[in-house]
Amino acid sequence: MKSKRVGVRGTAKLLAALVCFSPLYAIAASPDAPNAVISKSAPPGQDAYVNHCASCHGPSLGGGFGPPLMGDGFVARWGQAAPDALLNYVKKMPPSDPNSLDPATYAEITNFIRTANQLPAAGAAAAASAAPTPKRPSAHIVPPIARNYDAAYTAARQHRDDLANRVTPVTDAMQRAPRDEDWLLWRRDQASHGFSPLHQIDRSSVGQLRLAWSLALSHSTNAITPLVHDGVMYIDSNGTVQALDAASGDVIWEYARPSSTTRVPLSQPRGIALYGNAVYVPTIDNHELALDAHTGKLLWDHELAQPDDRLETTAAPLIVHGKVIQGVSGCQGQEYRGGCFIVALDAATGKELWRFHTIARGNQPGADSWNGAPTDERFGGSVWTAGSYDPELNLVYFGTGQTYKISTLLRANARPGRSKDALFTNTTLALNPDTGKLVWYYQHFAGDVWDLDWAFEQTLLSLPTPQGPRKAVATIGKLGIIDVVDAKTGHYLWSHDLGLQNLVTAIDPKTGHKTFDPALVPEVDHPKLVCPSGLGVRNWLATSYDPDKGNLYVPMVANCMNIAFKKDEVGEFDLATIVPPNSDGNFGRVAAFNLKTQKTAWTDEHRAAEASALLATAGGLVFEGTLDHWFRALDSDSGETLWQARLDDSPHSYPISFMADGVQYVAVVTGGGTPHDIIFRNFTPEFIHTNRGKTLWVFSLPQHGGTAH
Repeated sequence: MKSKRVGVRGTAKLLAALVCFSPLYAIAASPDAPNAVISKSAPPGQDAYVNHCASCHGPSLGGGFGPPLMGDGFVARWGQAAPDALLNYVKKMPPSDPNSLDPATYAEITNFIRTANQLPAAGAAAAASAAPTPKRPSAHIVPPIARNYDAAYTAARQHRDDLANRVTPVTDAMQRAPRDEDWLLWRRDQASHGFSPLHQIDRSSVGQLRLAWSLALSHSTNAITPLVHDGVMYIDSNGTVQALDAASGDVIWEYARPSSTTRVPLSQPRGIALYGNAVYVPTIDNHELALDAHTGKLLWDHELAQPDDRLETTAAPLIVHGKVIQGVSGCQGQEYRGGCFIVALDAATGKELWRFHTIARGNQPGADSWNGAPTDERFGGSVWTAGSYDPELNLVYFGTGQTYKISTLLRANARPGRSKDALFTNTTLALNPDTGKLVWYYQHFAGDVWDLDWAFEQTLLSLPTPQGPRKAVATIGKLGIIDVVDAKTGHYLWSHDLGLQNLVTAIDPKTGHKTFDPALVPEVDHPKLVCPSGLGVRNWLATSYDPDKGNLYVPMVANCMNIAFKKDEVGEFDLATIVPPNSDGNFGRVAAFNLKTQKTAWTDEHRAAEASALLATAGGLVFEGTLDHWFRALDSDSGETLWQARLDDSPHSYPISFMADGVQYVAVVTGGGTPHDIIFRNFTPEFIHTNRGKTLWVFSLPQHGGTAH
């Protein structure tokens, strides 16, 4: 697919969520956003636009707090869309009160915007805009009233500009060793530790933790990971990317890109990336964007695939040597028979540099591991989460998921000598980031027909051995089994079963090969009890690794499924997640497992299922969230709860910790909607789920800016 460089101020996607109708955003509005003069000869719809939309987008459609609604970028987005597409989207506005205007007003506003961009009026409302199409305006449709802004406004705007301008370029060296106060990557560092070295908030002070600020985000259904650099927070909620003052939550800039598809139930990727002077954003409709970190201006837009190709870009990008390395998932449609892929784009231009297919084909190792099936009958190998990087070995590590067509592996007429391992599903892949070439691979679970991915974070660490430190990669699949392999060669080292599965009966101590119970192989319309379900002992909820203690903190949920095989469907799974037999009613748990001693330090069990990833800090704390809306801080040595706060919804995200102006903060986003959230809430029906949308919560100590409640 091709990349398109854009020379206008953003792509001018329509109307940011939660931007116009709150006093929180008054500082961020455009200087020309207040009152405008309405000409007696104004085009139809201009009055309505100025009254209802100009406070965010400027009376000239040139943008303010919200994006511009005119120019080449706007035409590129809406010019080829169906005539009524823009009208249907405008009806969703304002985000705080959609459909609050009468249909004729929405039609007038829509056609005013369209005619200003030399686009034909929307079909259903064309009669409302019979005036001739004006020439495309060069600056202002009508001049704003001259106004003198007071000192408070001027100071606030200057502070916002100063924050944006002081952000320094993110270098390769910064990514290798982030400054303590920053959270630069999805799991903070390239080793995917998800650990903060900050310790202003510690065991002795965490009980005083208070809310510092909060912010409503645009609606989405997936988990969110904010990033922080030089006191500026960057966050993406369903295509609305914001730069915020990390100390106050004040908006510095916003870029809004509404999705062009409603097909995928997970409405946003889980993370973004920072590199150089840009923010890199994967989108739900299979694009990769680069935004200017200082202004939010769109730098380039690369289309990874067509919106209808049934791909999902849920993973955050990993950036190495100026390459934006993006994994994709889904790959179930006809266009992606043969599986998913990992792609590298030039960070400066968006040009594709290499592509690695995650399903073995052609002359690749493992090409004969698909039970004799041709390439177009091989599906899956999804890359659901971001990769890790070892700069000394110059290797990137990605985990992959299972297949989507299990009949390929279950069919009885396998060709002689062909295995059913289905490479590279459930595999750690070690690639050269400069070329995309496969250096080594290790398959954790061969021939998976239970939807038990091994597609999660690859934790890089150093293990003590009699011969000295040894670089290793640790990762955990849905089965809740920890596998550790050599980071340089992929040689198997050891495994540990966390004890919540019944499928694997033995693990070879030399190879790590897992033997499963043959009685649990799915059969047509004959459900079998398998633990865990396809949601896993663990899923997208990421672990956190304390490199000093050697503890890997693991979020888990006890669950099982009744699984059967559906004969004539591509997905072919028929599974129902259920409460484990003989359950004591405690489904959620956090385990501290020491990767250096291979022993469990402690396990904390509780009723509600885990909802968030984990965050460990040098203050001796582990932060976690559960589906009953509690966000907690545990003692990292014992698992004891030291602090907790009841939030508006489940803290369904990746919590982070950062420092701004000398103050340590902890941030988490609430609001669920993923299959993990929706299904596990049925385990504990006594907890009422509000579905209030997405909210960013930021906490600090009261003497450092937190407010008592």
